[in-house]
Amino acid sequence: MFSLIRRWRRRRLCKKPFPSEWLPYLERHVPFFLRLPGELREAFLDRVKVFAWEKVFTGAGGLQITDEMRVVISALAARLILHLSMDCYDQLSEIVVYPYHYKHPEDDGMILGEAHTFGVMVLSWPAVLESLQDPSDGINTAIHEFAHVLDVADGKFDGAPELRAGEDYRAWAQILNRRYEALRSGKPDERKVLRDYGAENPAEFFAVATEAFFEKPREMKQYTPDLYAELQRFYGFDPASDDLDGVPSGKKLGRDEACPCGSGRKYNKCCGVLLG
Repeated sequence: MFSLIRRWRRRRLCKKPFPSEWLPYLERHVPFFLRLPGELREAFLDRVKVFAWEKVFTGAGGLQITDEMRVVISALAARLILHLSMDCYDQLSEIVVYPYHYKHPEDDGMILGEAHTFGVMVLSWPAVLESLQDPSDGINTAIHEFAHVLDVADGKFDGAPELRAGEDYRAWAQILNRRYEALRSGKPDERKVLRDYGAENPAEFFAVATEAFFEKPREMKQYTPDLYAELQRFYGFDPASDDLDGVPSGKKLGRDEACPCGSGRKYNKCCGVLLG
């Protein structure tokens, strides 16, 4: 019942025009937005505005949330689910934003962001902006934390988000575990692509791998092709290609055509799903 109401509300939000005053924030801070082809750009903007209007953004440490913060963070959330459903973020209700890197009272280390099991994500706004300065270094705080949100959708931080089909889990577990252990052992191929922080645990491995998939896709496809293939199947597109959505320029796929992500499913049952 609640999911039906949520989807009805999202469709209503989608009918509202994207605020024109938000576009400069995307053009200034979100470099991949400018490369999106027309039809995919519209799907992206739908996700951005629904996320921005649906989630609660709370300033911490004296920070006042601005439209710029709301739009940029929403754009990074939307990037991960451009070929997935908005339902992936149903468990996330609030994003808390600090004006600086912050600490926990019991810990000396600085924190750039964190996701929790109770529907709250925390980000340092400077860390979000710093991550966007170099879109190909494989380091993006917001993408990392949103990957954790996808991971914990089933209630556990375990490096296994809700995959597209039940038969996908076996290969996912085998390949990600093998690459995780290789990174822990310091194998060269993994270290060419993935940050050492991914060796902390399987949940961090998935988040770090997601950063690399979006920011260093060609390197990942070259050095860890099986890991790349699993993430491509999950996220539903091939960022290592020049064609961001996998659909040839100017071609509009029919609902019953095979999805170009390679899943073997019909487009309307796979990447053609927009808002769930």
